[in-house]
Amino acid sequence: MNRLALRILPLILLTTFLLLGCVSIQVSPVSGNKRAYGYSWQKELQIGKEADSEIITQYGLYDNKELSEYVTQLGEQLLEVSHFNRDDTPEEYRNTRFTFRVLNSPVVNAFALPGGYVYVTRGLLAHLQNEAQLMVVLGHEIGHVAARHASQRAAEQQVGQLAIISGAVIGQSLGLDGGNILQLSSQTAQLLFLQYGRDDERESDQLGVEYSAMKGYKAAEGGEFFNSLKRISENSGHNIPTHLSSHPDPGERKENIPQLAREWEQKGYVQTIVDSEEFLNKIDEIMFGENPREGFERDGMFYHPDLKFQFPVPDGFQAINQPTAVILVNEAQNAVVQFSIDSKHKTPQASVEAFLSQEGVTTIAKNSTNPNGISGYKAEASVTQQNGNLLTLEITALSYGGNIYTFLSYTASSQFSSYKPVFNSISNGFMRLTDQSILNIKPVRLKLVQTNRSGSFSSFLPSELPMDIEAESIAIINQVTLNQNIPAGSWIKIPVQK
Repeated sequence: MNRLALRILPLILLTTFLLLGCVSIQVSPVSGNKRAYGYSWQKELQIGKEADSEIITQYGLYDNKELSEYVTQLGEQLLEVSHFNRDDTPEEYRNTRFTFRVLNSPVVNAFALPGGYVYVTRGLLAHLQNEAQLMVVLGHEIGHVAARHASQRAAEQQVGQLAIISGAVIGQSLGLDGGNILQLSSQTAQLLFLQYGRDDERESDQLGVEYSAMKGYKAAEGGEFFNSLKRISENSGHNIPTHLSSHPDPGERKENIPQLAREWEQKGYVQTIVDSEEFLNKIDEIMFGENPREGFERDGMFYHPDLKFQFPVPDGFQAINQPTAVILVNEAQNAVVQFSIDSKHKTPQASVEAFLSQEGVTTIAKNSTNPNGISGYKAEASVTQQNGNLLTLEITALSYGGNIYTFLSYTASSQFSSYKPVFNSISNGFMRLTDQSILNIKPVRLKLVQTNRSGSFSSFLPSELPMDIEAESIAIINQVTLNQNIPAGSWIKIPVQK
């Protein structure tokens, strides 16, 4: 939670997003054939520009100008040989201007928006080993834009609907969750939840390899990144925690990408550029994992060092820390608490009254509160969802440190009496953070270290890793195994927190 602007939203109301646009037949910049698209190309340019500003507002850009310029430079090289700049490229696509951004997110992720907007996260960059791997990833995303996959899917799904009920319980796509999705416009939300088909992904893999090979990069290196994705999945015990979960199996892609690279070698494209050293130097000291300065949970307590507060996380609840909110959700996903900052109102009572004034909200009770000497106001209310289910909620607003903080807690009305003490324990436990060890905590960064001996990778790791990071996770970001022998003089990424 690192932003101070969040409008209060009725998250417990059913929100439905309808895909917009009208089907039209246009020429594909990749195949040159005519096919159906949900948007005109000019509309795609407009959609991308509008959604880009929302993505930046919600997720933030990684604060490293040199790294951002480096990614842009590589992306521009790929564009030179892409389907946007070829002799047979239709005029309307020719010389399309692209924007490349590095998002301040620990999630391993890359995605593209229509019209030429490509995003990679710092989490993804931390898991790459060289420039060649990054080029394949960037080429893949450029391929999605060139093939106009989002517009193709929109044409197929215009009669479909995407229903989002709660910010805490959905949103596996792109490593995002519904809480943030509900802060976005319906159009941007549609784009982020619009899943490409496996054929789309395979086509983008082909294009990513093609563009990289044409620039002389060793495109087969891209397969190692997908091996890392496979290991992330196995280590977490879940599906790939990114938009790549809807793609072909990472193991399949690990094998297919080198094969695609060999096909381009047979066509006469020499692929020798790897550039490990330059890439690693660019990501030296990149932030790794969540930034604890922006909030973290430890031993049943959520701490925010920058804003100097803390509040309890009850047993059985998971804390999901987002740029604009903290979501607490129980294992059954039937009780939710959203903690956020209300930047629109100057007093706790004004904040609560504004929420209660929303259509469909029925006030049950309201009164002043003063937990731990902090001035506040709270209310209990009910909401009837579109499906007829009745929810009961509790909203508490507190004035602290120059901000108005709100806790919006809700569950089915039939269960509210059971969860009310839990909800109260969270808001009543909000207090000033005074522990200096937490107030002074630093983010974890990956330090580039050159080995002065040979030995197993695990032998180079510190005896204690910071922020509960697992040794296997560090092996994965280095694309080695814990037992693998590392020759003297090798460069490895080691987490440090100081």
